[in-house]
Amino acid sequence: MLNELEKIKKEFLDSVEAIKDSKALEELRIKFLGRKSALTSVLRSLGTLVQEERVLVGQKANTLRKEIEERLEQIKNSLHQKDTSEVPMDYTLPGFPLSLGKEHPITKTIQEIIDIFSPLGFQVATGPEIETDYYNFEALNFPSDHPARDEQDSLQIGGLSAEGILTKAKGKYLLRTQTSPVQIRVMEKTKPPIRIIAPGACYRRDNPDASHSPMFHQVEGLAVDTDIHFTDLKGVLSEFVHQMFGKEVKMRFVPSFFPFTEPSAEVAISCIICGGKGCPTCGKSGWLEVLGAGMVHPNVFKYVNYDPREYTGFAFGMGVERIAMLKYGVHDIRLFYQNNLQFLKQF
Repeated sequence: MLNELEKIKKEFLDSVEAIKDSKALEELRIKFLGRKSALTSVLRSLGTLVQEERVLVGQKANTLRKEIEERLEQIKNSLHQKDTSEVPMDYTLPGFPLSLGKEHPITKTIQEIIDIFSPLGFQVATGPEIETDYYNFEALNFPSDHPARDEQDSLQIGGLSAEGILTKAKGKYLLRTQTSPVQIRVMEKTKPPIRIIAPGACYRRDNPDASHSPMFHQVEGLAVDTDIHFTDLKGVLSEFVHQMFGKEVKMRFVPSFFPFTEPSAEVAISCIICGGKGCPTCGKSGWLEVLGAGMVHPNVFKYVNYDPREYTGFAFGMGVERIAMLKYGVHDIRLFYQNNLQFLKQF
């Protein structure tokens, strides 16, 4: 067996000199270390030897196997360095162009909304996306048995244990269904006058389709002072509509209902596709709904310890995806979230 190992070693050393590329190196590895190699046969036959000879041959065979593996690794590294060094380099060629990213259309639309309202005195306010039932509903004049809650099918989160750990049991926490809770949090800490807009992500248990998504974005607005009227609301929203969609676009208020405002209105603009003449996009009506608005309900003021006899205010809310779809002519909300570069590079 020892003579067999010496023969294998000599044959390997002679074969190494002929290695010129990676293919030949792999063939050599299989020949001397593969399952059918002579060295493997020696290792498998150790069990047929007596104890003293088995120990000696086993040590020699393992040592030879290690030497072969190390030598093959050296040759592999040498071939790699040779391949790399032989690649010609033309230093006069221009560099590779860098692909620069672009703003996502939703981010771009949010920033445009902020840029419109900031000169009007509105500051940006933010709040947590995991909200309590109190801020998301109750303080906004949504009692626990209010039917309007059904329109905001919420994603509940387990309650907190005594140790502050979330449990699986249905509790008072949920993913916020609107950014209106930010208004409550700001009013709790700030005395009027207040002018804020609250952009951010919201979540509802909606089935995804061309106009619905379980995650979407809103921008809520709030103004509170001692002399705020519905005409102020109309003036602010008129300025927003004209800057966002153009001065030729008309705006109208349609009576509606929201628990946290009274009176309330849906705000619609003349269809930007057909110019108000009527088309499939606007349902032949010539109008497109863009946001909801109204005067802050006195009950909301009571939750934040504002005297409704002293203060008045208006609030409005818009879906960012809705604004982006109208502005850019996008017909399916799902396109914003599919990470399709061909779609996103248009903006």
